[in-house]
Amino acid sequence: MEDYGKLRFPLNEAQIENEIQNIIKKELTSTQHTETLRLLLHSIDNTTLEGNDTDEHVIELCNKSKRFCDTEKNILPVAAVCVYPTFVSLVKQQLKDTGINTASVAGAFPSGQSPLRVKLAEIDYAIEQGADEIDMVISRGAFLQGDYQQVFDEICAIRELCCDVHLKVILETGELQTPDNIYRASKMAVDAGADFIKTSTGKISVGATYQAAYVMLTAIAENLRDTKKIVGFKAAGGVSTIEQAIAYAEMFKKIVGEKYFNNQWFRIGTSRLTEKIYNEILHN
Repeated sequence: MEDYGKLRFPLNEAQIENEIQNIIKKELTSTQHTETLRLLLHSIDNTTLEGNDTDEHVIELCNKSKRFCDTEKNILPVAAVCVYPTFVSLVKQQLKDTGINTASVAGAFPSGQSPLRVKLAEIDYAIEQGADEIDMVISRGAFLQGDYQQVFDEICAIRELCCDVHLKVILETGELQTPDNIYRASKMAVDAGADFIKTSTGKISVGATYQAAYVMLTAIAENLRDTKKIVGFKAAGGVSTIEQAIAYAEMFKKIVGEKYFNNQWFRIGTSRLTEKIYNEILHN
């Protein structure tokens, strides 16, 4: 295992912010704007992760997700519906033959504070219920106290259990705080076999930020350069405006590469943005 404690991000916060502004200030043509919106809609993980979720609420979310689609107008459906493990079977049934994946948070979400065997048992349950994608969260406490081996080994064990099920590794960047920590966690998750790295759980005050995304995307681009293997990126936690979603899209295209900008490698986790994007596409 690499000595992740020695990794340092090459730019300071001011330099990162300057790079971000150079990317997101770019003006899109009307055609580019509409095409980006179409791809963004197709890249959304429509999400409900509340303690008061019910079967009725989850079915309503599935029905809404199916409605945000119009093949005659080349508007493709969202990428996935993301729920807690207990709702996976229901979502799988509701989304049958729609092309929309069933995603589940699992593995002691959102805290990550459970023994590995408990995390694995919950993830195994979600997969048995029919999950196409698993969103796990790293053990930030272990990471922050420098126990990188534990965090790395846990991701590896979960990766092995998931087999062909896509694994998104949530870093909870608002708790990692510094560019160096976010960079280390990104590199670690990628090295351990993540299919995606994801910013946040959406359960703390600091969710996705452009700064965290820039660092994560840089780690993805470096891995692509060095190994020829692409790893996906998911922004989640407080992404509630079209302007924010477009900014993440433009950062991804600039840093990782426009040819990878599709829902296989780019996702937005949201519960509020889907209808806004769909309506804007219709009115353009």
